[in-house]
Amino acid sequence: MIALDAHGADGGLQVIAEGARRAGVPVRVYGPAGAAELGRLDVVDAPTAIGNDEEPVRAVRSREDTSIVRAARAVAAGEADGLVSAGSTGAALAASVLHVKRIRGVHRPAVAVLLPVPGRDILLLDAGANNEVRPEHLVQFAYMGSAFMEAVRGVDRPKVGLLSNGEEAGKGTPDVKEAHERLAAADSSSLNFAGNVEGSDLTGGELDVVVTDGFTGNVALKAIEGTSKAVVRAIREAVTSSPVSSVGGLLIRGRVGRLREEIDPNTVGGAILLGLRGVAVIAHGGSTPDGIANAVRLAQRAHDERMIERTQRALEAAGVLRSAPTGSFDSQ
Repeated sequence: MIALDAHGADGGLQVIAEGARRAGVPVRVYGPAGAAELGRLDVVDAPTAIGNDEEPVRAVRSREDTSIVRAARAVAAGEADGLVSAGSTGAALAASVLHVKRIRGVHRPAVAVLLPVPGRDILLLDAGANNEVRPEHLVQFAYMGSAFMEAVRGVDRPKVGLLSNGEEAGKGTPDVKEAHERLAAADSSSLNFAGNVEGSDLTGGELDVVVTDGFTGNVALKAIEGTSKAVVRAIREAVTSSPVSSVGGLLIRGRVGRLREEIDPNTVGGAILLGLRGVAVIAHGGSTPDGIANAVRLAQRAHDERMIERTQRALEAAGVLRSAPTGSFDSQ
């Protein structure tokens, strides 16, 4: 069962409720129990939310009755297989870290998102959780992203790249250079490291995972999302610009529709927080009902495929956990 935060979606409770109904997996909604939109759903009364204008950690610590906190506590208690929220990213991250907690030995969780580009799936992390990172953080991100792609997307030996301003090993900031050195020295049987990659490789279709800091990753993600929307808009305008082009548009309508679906963030469902002891998915604030449903399915699949356990095993086998005894999920 997935704990679904009812607050935060731009479309309101109606989008959340319809997404829960379409998901096809058990969902418990944390929101106002008396709301007509949530009728006939399993609802836990949590009528208050943490807004984007609030300081996330302080709000999560002081307002335990909010929907995101109650959903996170349900995951921590084993009452839910994962949580989904389309609300404040900061609040979801804070609630997840404080209540679900990190895998012991993980420095920091990372926001991982499948890029809205056609063709091959490419996972980008970090996409917003950590503006500044150290080399050991980037190394852990590489293993966490690889484990996700293998467990949840079924990719055999995911190909991992480290984002830099050049493909040469000597390019990048001092932290990127050191991370490259550590990743290049990793056992190739545990990590398929492709070396440094550039921004153009984010849409090139040759990689499965791209690792970077949260500031760079978030900027790159927003740029790709904006470009994808602009491309779809340009195609639509081109095929409706004249009667002749409109006839041509009818001939390619099916293919354009598939392209639109491939680059629509709602198809992915949301970003997943990696490095936690439980599953947490952050849906886009502008999600449609299908976007919410896909986010719920992503959370359930991550749980069913034992992504958390597989991630921990990969980190342990590589020896990159921070002073963590094997198999430990104790508090830190």
